[in-house]
Amino acid sequence: MDYKKYFTDRYFIWSAILATIFIIFSLEINFLAAAYSTERASNSVTDIILSNIPIYNVADIFVYGLFVLIAFIAFITLIKPQRFPFVVKSVALFILIRSVFVSLTHIGLYPNVVSTNINILRELTAGGDLFFSGHTGLPFLMALIFWQKKNLRYLFLVISVMFGVIALLGHYHYTIDVLAAFFITFSIYHICLKFFKRDYKIFLNDI
Repeated sequence: MDYKKYFTDRYFIWSAILATIFIIFSLEINFLAAAYSTERASNSVTDIILSNIPIYNVADIFVYGLFVLIAFIAFITLIKPQRFPFVVKSVALFILIRSVFVSLTHIGLYPNVVSTNINILRELTAGGDLFFSGHTGLPFLMALIFWQKKNLRYLFLVISVMFGVIALLGHYHYTIDVLAAFFITFSIYHICLKFFKRDYKIFLNDI
């Protein structure tokens, strides 16, 4: 019923198409930014948290957990078509803004990071996209977007904190990468509310 309603709406169709193009574009920029940052990476730096905790092998959770998260976001977005334009455009803007930060920050990975035999994530990101943590920021963005849906809000908040902890336990991110993700993502969300105002009104039909 929802699909029939929205896919006969000309604005919605065009907005959904633009959202798809936007996220493809942002992913390409993200890949280029990560590759550039990795190539230019300098030495590592000390970190008040990482310097005082042992390294744990959480590679599987760090890698596969992200794909599970993405699949879940896709699922809850597609079951309600009115969610699609705002959620996808918000994620695309998040990725694009993060790419700018990544391209400006060329600090090397913390020493002795646990390697993984599943190099999927490293192949996708080149391994140098440290600031700020996308693992922490993406679920936090979803928590803000679905704030009025209590179950989803708390679920995404827990996932965000969990990924932040995992990133530190595996020494995949510096502490500043994790902490800054919350503040920058909060700003990105409010930019999305301003830029994608009409899409947000459509999104609110789900509330």
